[in-house]
Amino acid sequence: MAREGARPAYDPAGHDTALRATLQELRTGRWMSMRRLLTETTAWWQWTRRTQVLATAAAGTDVVRTWLEEEPHSVPATVMHARVCVERALRAHREGHPHTLDLWHEAWRASHTATRAAPPDPVPWVCLMALARLDRERQWAEHRVAPPGPMLPPGPWGLLAEADKRDPYNREAHHRMLQFLYEHGTSGRLAEAAGYAHWAADTAPPGSALHLLPLYVRVERYRRSGGRDAALDLHWVAEDATREAQRALYAWFEQTFTAERSLLDLNHVAHALWGALQFTDATRLFEALGPYWTPQPWAYRTPDQGDTAQAVEIFLQARARCRPA
Repeated sequence: MAREGARPAYDPAGHDTALRATLQELRTGRWMSMRRLLTETTAWWQWTRRTQVLATAAAGTDVVRTWLEEEPHSVPATVMHARVCVERALRAHREGHPHTLDLWHEAWRASHTATRAAPPDPVPWVCLMALARLDRERQWAEHRVAPPGPMLPPGPWGLLAEADKRDPYNREAHHRMLQFLYEHGTSGRLAEAAGYAHWAADTAPPGSALHLLPLYVRVERYRRSGGRDAALDLHWVAEDATREAQRALYAWFEQTFTAERSLLDLNHVAHALWGALQFTDATRLFEALGPYWTPQPWAYRTPDQGDTAQAVEIFLQARARCRPA
C-alpha cells in the first residue's frame, strides 16, 4: 500500500510496467516498442486494454500512421489505426468539433477494415460499439437492434454480440454499451442503463468486471445530480448500494489477480465500499491500488467536478478514514 499520507499518481498504464515503457517510447514518436508489446500480448482482456491506452496516447500524433505506412499489412497496426481514428472521432464529438462527422465516418471505415484484417479480434467490434454513441438519432439500423432479453432497450446489440463472440464478457464492449444508453436512453433517470447494468452483471461469471457495472450507473446518477443535494449521499449507504459494493468485492475483486484489474475499476469499488461505510473491505482496495488512483469517481464528490486537486483530497480523506479500520 502507498505509505501513509502519500499522494497518489495517475498513470494510465497502472501496474502494467511493460505498457508504461511502451508509452514512453510512443511519446517520443517511436513505434517499434508498441509493435513488440502488441505482438507479445496474447490475452484478449490485455490486448483490449493495451490498445485502448496506446490509442489514447497516440491520437494526437502520427506515430500509428507512420507504422502503418511502414508495414501496411500489419494486423496490429491496422487495429491500432482503427483505435486512433475512433479516439479522434470521440474527442471531436465531446468538443463539438465541426469535422466530427468526417472523423466519425473515417473511424467507421477503419474499424470495418480492421474487422476484415483481424477476424478473431474483439477490438474492431469494440471500436464500432464506441462509435455507436455518435448516432444520436439511432438512424443506423445496427444501432437499434432488438435486445436479447425483456425490459432491455434496442441498441447496438449485434455489435456487442460480435465482440462477445470473440471475447465473452469483454469489459470495454459492455462499458461502450452503457455509454450508448447514457446518451440514447429514453429515461432521464437512467432507468435503461441501470436495467442493462444489472442484466449484464447477473449473466456474468465470477471474476468478470461486469459485476461492477451497477456501481458505474450509481456514480453516473450522482454525477448528473451535480452532487449538490446532500440527501443523495444516502444512496451510498442504502441497502442496494451496499449490496452492489459487496458483490463487486466478492464476485470480482476476490476472483481476480492484480494484473487483470483496471485502475478505474479498483477506484470505483474502493469508492463504493467507502461510501457504504465498509471501511475494512475498502482498505483492501486501497492496498491493491498501491501508489495509483484515477480522478473518477472521486471528482464527482467535489463542488467542481473538473477540479483534480479537490478530487485527490477526497481520495486521501477516504483512504485515511479506512486505514484505522
